[in-house]
Amino acid sequence: MPPMSTIPIHRPEFRTLFFNGSPSPCKCLRITASWTMTMDSKFSPTTKNSNDNNYNLKKKEELSVQIPTPPISKVETLNSNDLQFDRLQPSDQELGRVKRFEFGQFVAREAVLDEEYWTAAWLRAESHWEDRPYDRYVDNYKRKFAEQEFNALKRRCKVQNGDSCACIITVRKEQKNAKHSVLKSVVGTLDLNIRYLLQGETYPGERVKAPLFCSINRTPPSRYGYIANLCVIKSVRRQGIASNMMSFAIEAAKSNGLTQVYVHVDRNNRPAQILYQKMGFEMVEMANSQLVEETYLLRLQA
Repeated sequence: MPPMSTIPIHRPEFRTLFFNGSPSPCKCLRITASWTMTMDSKFSPTTKNSNDNNYNLKKKEELSVQIPTPPISKVETLNSNDLQFDRLQPSDQELGRVKRFEFGQFVAREAVLDEEYWTAAWLRAESHWEDRPYDRYVDNYKRKFAEQEFNALKRRCKVQNGDSCACIITVRKEQKNAKHSVLKSVVGTLDLNIRYLLQGETYPGERVKAPLFCSINRTPPSRYGYIANLCVIKSVRRQGIASNMMSFAIEAAKSNGLTQVYVHVDRNNRPAQILYQKMGFEMVEMANSQLVEETYLLRLQA
C-alpha cells in the first residue's frame, strides 16, 4: 500500500490591503496550505514513463485563498471637547429659511448647530436628575447622560428607513445690542419623530397578533407623529415655552401630512396632563389599559 500523503497545517495570517499606497481598513485572511505526495515503485501511471520502476513523483504546491472580511462600521461620536460653547447664537440672516415661531422674548425652531444639540441633551440631563440634586457624583452622571443623549440624538435626526426625527429648541430672541452664546440661549427642547405603524397596529406599541416577520406599513395613513423629551429650564418656566414648542411641533407634523400625533406622559405629572389636554390631546384608553409602565398615551387628531 503506498504511503499516505502528509498535509502540514499552517497558521492563518492576516494581510493588510493597500490602495493607492495607503493601508485599507479591510483585512484579508490568508490561508496557506502545502502538501507533499509521494508514490512508490508499485504505482504505475498510464504514461510513456510507466516502464520506469524507479518512478517517484514528488509535488509540492501552495494554495493561497484570500477571504476579505468586511470592515467594521464606526459610529461617529462627539463629546463636549469637540464643541465651542462660547459660539454665538446664529442670527436670523444666518439661519436663512429655517422655519421658526416667535412668541414673547423667545423663538422656537429646529436645532441646526452641534452646540445646540448638545445643549438640548444637557437640558434633558438636568431634567432627568432634577429631583436628585444632592446625589453623590450627580454632575458626573449628568455629563455622561448628556454625552449619550447627544450622540443618540444626532443619530435619530438622520433619516433612517423612512423614519425621521427633528430636535425642536426654544432660544432667546435676538436683540440688537446683545448676543447670547448657544449655551445661554437654548431654554427648552423636545423631539418630533415621524414614524410608521407596524402591521396590524392602530396606535404605537399596540399588542397585536402579528406574523413572525411583520412588516412596516409604509402608507400615508400609517404615518404618525410622536413628541418626546419635552423639557424647559427652571428659570424661564411658566412663560408659555412648553405650549408654544408643542404648537410649533404640531404644525410641523401637519405640514408633513400627518393626521395623528402621540405623546406619553407620566401618570403622576398632572400639570403636563392638563397642558396636553388643553392642546387637544385625548387619552388612548385601549393603550393605557395595556400599559405596565407608569405612563399614559395621549393622541391628538390633527
